[in-house]
Amino acid sequence: MSAVALAKAERQNLEMMRELMTFDEAARRLVEVGRRFDGRGWVLGTSGNFSVVVAAEPLRLAMTPSGAFKGELTSGGIVEVDGAGMLVAGAAARPSAEAKLHLEIARIRSAGAVLHTHSVWSTVISDRHAAAGGLAIEGYEMLKGLAGVSTHTHREWVPILENDQDMARLAAEVGDTLNRHPAAHAFLLRRHGMYTWGDTLLEAIRHVEIMEFLLEVAARDHRGA
Repeated sequence: MSAVALAKAERQNLEMMRELMTFDEAARRLVEVGRRFDGRGWVLGTSGNFSVVVAAEPLRLAMTPSGAFKGELTSGGIVEVDGAGMLVAGAAARPSAEAKLHLEIARIRSAGAVLHTHSVWSTVISDRHAAAGGLAIEGYEMLKGLAGVSTHTHREWVPILENDQDMARLAAEVGDTLNRHPAAHAFLLRRHGMYTWGDTLLEAIRHVEIMEFLLEVAARDHRGA
């Protein structure tokens, strides 16, 4: 089975196992996420973008619009995009320029939600470890908050990709990275920020909070990992 066919089958299986949010519910929840993360300083200015899968086949995302303050989102401002990242429904706003990255992650990881933050610490550490192509984090109890991790001895590899304004090219690089590191729960864009995801929006939120904690600890610890 091809990778595309496998991803399609996995999305359909996940849809059978969980009830996808309606667009309206996803929009309401994304507003809550924006306020939550803005309060933590993880999406300052108009940085960051969030999405929730509202249909698996064909793929549809409820997504934050381009240029929006995440702490001031409204349900009416959330847009719906199709599998090509084009606007389907929503306010008179453009989808985030990084919609293609969200779609790539949703397809390859069969994710129910994708969240992108721009914290200070993820930005700092993405530059510090860029030459190594990523960093390993291990030995912390908080690692057990990541899906499928049951011990603090787990070694989490966080890939780091070079940032790129060509979203089609960057999406291809993201796809290659996710395929090469199937156990990764997140990746960093150099001098940009973090992407993580989850089977559900709640799991994706947890992954953001766990990873932001771990990245800050690693960045403050100059011994590095």
